[in-house]
Amino acid sequence: MDTFLAENLLDTIQRKNAPDLFEHPDFYGVDDLLTPEQRMIRQSIRDFVKREISPIIEDCAQRNIFPSFIVPKFGEIGAFGPTIPVEYGGGGLDYISYGIIMQEIERGDSGMRSTASVQGSLVMYPIYKFGTEEQRRKYLPKLGSGEYLGCFGLTEPDHGSNPSGMTTNFKDMGDHYLLNGAKMWISNAPEADIAVVWAKNEQGRIHGLIVERGMEGFSTPVTHGKWSLRASITGELVFDNVKVPKENLLPNKSGLGAPMMCLDSARYGIAWGAIGAAMDCYETARRYAMERIQFGKPIASFQLVQKKLAEMLTEITKAQLVAWRLGVLMNEGKATTAQISLAKRNNVAMALEVARESRQILGGMGITGEYSIMRHMMNLESVVTYEGTHDIHLLILGKEITGIPAFA
Repeated sequence: MDTFLAENLLDTIQRKNAPDLFEHPDFYGVDDLLTPEQRMIRQSIRDFVKREISPIIEDCAQRNIFPSFIVPKFGEIGAFGPTIPVEYGGGGLDYISYGIIMQEIERGDSGMRSTASVQGSLVMYPIYKFGTEEQRRKYLPKLGSGEYLGCFGLTEPDHGSNPSGMTTNFKDMGDHYLLNGAKMWISNAPEADIAVVWAKNEQGRIHGLIVERGMEGFSTPVTHGKWSLRASITGELVFDNVKVPKENLLPNKSGLGAPMMCLDSARYGIAWGAIGAAMDCYETARRYAMERIQFGKPIASFQLVQKKLAEMLTEITKAQLVAWRLGVLMNEGKATTAQISLAKRNNVAMALEVARESRQILGGMGITGEYSIMRHMMNLESVVTYEGTHDIHLLILGKEITGIPAFA
C-alpha cells in the first residue's frame, strides 16, 4: 500500500485540492425535514469523503486494492456503529443520521459503504443486541474505533437466498465448541480481526458465535477476480475443527430471526447508501451535459438528454422520501422487515438505472476511470444482489401482501 500511495501521490494531491463541484439534489426540500445536527453530520462525512476517499478510490478500484488505512479513519469520524450507544464505542445517533452517513460514504464508493455498514450493522449490532455485557465491553469499543475490523458470516457456497439450509455447525465439546463449515462472499473477511458467524448446534438451532483471527483451523481466503466492489475486500470463512470458547456464543437470541434482524439494519443503510451513488452519477451526468458541445450547443439542450435528467431526478426524489420516512419509522421502532425490503429493493434498482442512464449521457467517456459512473454501476450490480436479491425482496413484499410465502 505504501508503494501504491507513493506512485499516485501527485494525482492524489491534485484530487484532494480539486474543487468539490457536487450539488446536492433536493427537489422536494427533504433538507427541511432534517435537524441541524443531521445536516452537520452530513457535511462532516461529505468533507471526509472528499478528503480521504475521492482522491484514491478510482486507483483503488482499478487496481483492486482495499485501502485498509481507511478503517481507523472511519472509526475517528464515527462511521462505525453510529446507532450503538456511546458507552460501547458507538455514536449514539438516530437512524436518520445513520442513513445520512451511509449515503455520503456510498456517494464516494459502495465498497467503502460496505466496509462501514458491515462493521456497524452486521458485527457491532449483533454483539450489542444479542451479546453479554462482557462481550460488549471486550469487542465494541475496538470495533467502533476501527482498531478491530469485523465481518459477518451467513452466506454459504450452497445456501445464499436460503440461509436456513446452512450446513456450518458446532458441537458442544464440554469446555468449548467445535466449529466446522464454510461461508463465502464475506465482505471484510480477509482482513477481519473477528467474525460473527451463524451456525447450527446439534439440535439444528441457529446461533451466533464470535470467531477470532488466530484461532486454529480458521482461515479467510481472498475472493479474486471481482469486477464489482473492487475497492472492498471479499473472501471466505473456513472453519476446520475450530475450537471456539463457550463465552464467545451470543446468548440472547437464537434462530434465523437473529441474523435477519442484523440484515434489516444493514438493508436500511443500503437504502440510504444507494441514493448517494445515484446522486453522484446524476450530478456527474448533469454537469457533463451542460459542458459537452455537439451540433454547436450543449447536449443538455436536447430533448432526450433532458428526459433522462428529469427521470433521474424524479426517481432520486422518490427514493429520498422513502428513505426519510423509513428513518422516522426506524427511530420510532415501527419499521417492519417488509418496509425495509421495499426501500432496499427500490432504491438500489433506482440507483442502478440512474447509473446506466448517466453512463449513456457521457457516451464513451462514461466507461473510463476519469468519471465515477462506471465504477458505481459495477458496484451496484453487487448491491442489488447482496443482503437479499432484488427478486427475494419482491417475494418478501409478496408475502406481506398476500400472506402466502412464495420462496419456501
